[in-house]
Amino acid sequence: MSKGTMFDKIWDAHVVSQISEDEALLHIDRHLAHELTTVEAIRVIEARDLTVRNPELTFATLDHVIGTAPGNVEAGPASAQAMMQGLREQASRLRMPMFDIADGRQGIVHVIGPEQGLSLPGTTIVCGDSHTCTHGAFGALAWGIGSSEQAHVLATQTLRQRRPPTMRVTITGRPGPQATAKDVILHVIGTLGTAAATGHAVEFAGDCVRAFDMEARMTLCNLAIEMGARVGMIAPDATTYAYLANRPYAPKGEAFDQAVRAWSSLPSEPDAVFDKEAVVDVEGLGPVITWGTSPEHTMAITARIPLPAEVADAARRQGRQAALDYMRLEAGEPIMGTPVDWVFIGSCANSRLSDLRAAAAVVRGQRVAPGVQAWVVPGSLPVKAQAEAEGLHHIFREAGFQWREPGCSMCVGANGDMVPPGKRCVSTSNRNFVGRQGPGALTHLASPATAAACAIAGHITTAAELEQVNA
Repeated sequence: MSKGTMFDKIWDAHVVSQISEDEALLHIDRHLAHELTTVEAIRVIEARDLTVRNPELTFATLDHVIGTAPGNVEAGPASAQAMMQGLREQASRLRMPMFDIADGRQGIVHVIGPEQGLSLPGTTIVCGDSHTCTHGAFGALAWGIGSSEQAHVLATQTLRQRRPPTMRVTITGRPGPQATAKDVILHVIGTLGTAAATGHAVEFAGDCVRAFDMEARMTLCNLAIEMGARVGMIAPDATTYAYLANRPYAPKGEAFDQAVRAWSSLPSEPDAVFDKEAVVDVEGLGPVITWGTSPEHTMAITARIPLPAEVADAARRQGRQAALDYMRLEAGEPIMGTPVDWVFIGSCANSRLSDLRAAAAVVRGQRVAPGVQAWVVPGSLPVKAQAEAEGLHHIFREAGFQWREPGCSMCVGANGDMVPPGKRCVSTSNRNFVGRQGPGALTHLASPATAAACAIAGHITTAAELEQVNA
């Protein structure tokens, strides 16, 4: 049983009622809502003559089905329009705060939470989306919930949960200059496997993690669920507090100072006991990319595609071969030079300002390779506005990228943004499952800089390699 961990402190502080030894009713501080799941959840409770218990603690946005075509976000199928208008009507009628296009705050739910200062240390945060673990980067206890759980939160502002075991993943070493947080977390998942943290509340620790800024930490926690974690967390520190200062929903003035003092007590104690420990060394790590159909199918871009025969377990060996067959790749061959058809820079993993800056630095003065479709989808309207203030949209457009409107877009394809069947896409999203980006799509996960380099080269490469070729 874990003891003295950050998770323990936050969990214990939110117990409304202890149901059994390992199950409790928890108070939920923040419920983040989007049009794909929330509209129906509200209809469910209203059909039972229930009301939204604390509408001021539910924060709504449009992201999953909203269009991202430049200047035409309201376009789309009737079903999408019904979801968007339904959420707007509910938010207005129930007095739930909503971040919409008209007020310039709309965006991906896991981008706007942090940028609005809703994601605070020590809070419990839920959302009907599996990548809610993103908010754990702030020292919050954040996890995705299903539709019935969402209805329960709306009606009671509580949630019945079984206490998960804890796990600490310590990331040691200094990654190479070309490696980003996306490369680090893909390497961690590739090293430990997608089942390594199944059902656990994971705390990321180590000097590598502490050196990351908040947007990089969000990328780490965003992919925690891809290693099976229920929760991904990073202890708050001075970097966290500097990011949160003056955010719209964060405490202000003396209240902020008081909050920082309280938040400073959250990190795990030096003698904290976790149920499981893992250490991953990233010393000298370079750019990483996925080769298969699972986030654990990772490799250094400069390496050769792994051989299934190297895996002792027969089922995993067969799974790797099936992934290679689906991806139309040959084991033992270099992945560098593999032609690409699409590049997608966006998603709740990598659509923040730092991600767009990194990609723009690669494509500045370049042109997208003939035959490649390349999209940039900012994570929110504030991100888009700041990027445009810095002229990043001109860099992308002049290089041949589409500069689109904020939304989940091609990460999940719920709005119709999909990779055509049989086309190969280098994507900054978080999942490369079969069909995730569209039926028959072939997805490689990578960092924004790597994705940008692939768009310019027309094949899988690294930013450093592209720079050498163009030197």
